[in-house]
Amino acid sequence: MNPVVAGITYRALLGRRRIVLLLLLPLGLLGLAVLLRLTGNADQRYATLLMENFALGTMLPLLGLIVGTGVIAPEIDDGTVIHLMSKPISRPVIAQTKFLVAASLLVVFAALPTYLAVWLLVRNEDGMAAGFAAGSLVAGVAYAAVFLLLGVVTRHAVTIGVVYALVWESLVGNFVPGARKFSIQQWGRTVADQISTSVYLKAEIALGFAAPALVIATVVAVVWAGLRLRAFSLTGDE
Repeated sequence: MNPVVAGITYRALLGRRRIVLLLLLPLGLLGLAVLLRLTGNADQRYATLLMENFALGTMLPLLGLIVGTGVIAPEIDDGTVIHLMSKPISRPVIAQTKFLVAASLLVVFAALPTYLAVWLLVRNEDGMAAGFAAGSLVAGVAYAAVFLLLGVVTRHAVTIGVVYALVWESLVGNFVPGARKFSIQQWGRTVADQISTSVYLKAEIALGFAAPALVIATVVAVVWAGLRLRAFSLTGDE
């Protein structure tokens, strides 16, 4: 991890406009958790529905899109990445640093709020808070890598990412059985299910598939992003 690249990336992502986007979804999640508690629906069933449909199903992929593409795509679009790549820093290191920044932000803005939302509803009954937080963490890391790669390989990363996050992950991944094996969200649910013993949390993907898939998707995406950055010339052409 290069501290200079990391510092520049954190400052860019945590600017006034983007910090609002990063805060809206987790605050919405916590607000819904508080509302459920105030209305007397603070039980494991409602906690599971909120986590699966909003936290893992909507918030996490959208935050992954915002930070995963946000660490690199704007710099490619406006040409400032050329200045960065003119420095004596290897391009795989740039990609790895960008990935680590994105992953760390997802820990703060996704995994931690997920834990707090479940804790507000059911504390840590049957390991639910820890389970969903862990699922959010590992899925968030994979999202960070995949959306980073998307930001490097195409100038339409946000559009493609929205389609992936809202259509594939939220619709196809939830309702088409065969597609679930290729859903990062479903892989995260599997990890959550391994930690929690709640009867309401049932993963459909085996850990023997989900765990290697998470590792492979993350590693391949980060390595590929580094290789693609090598293809950029200092004039901005590929």
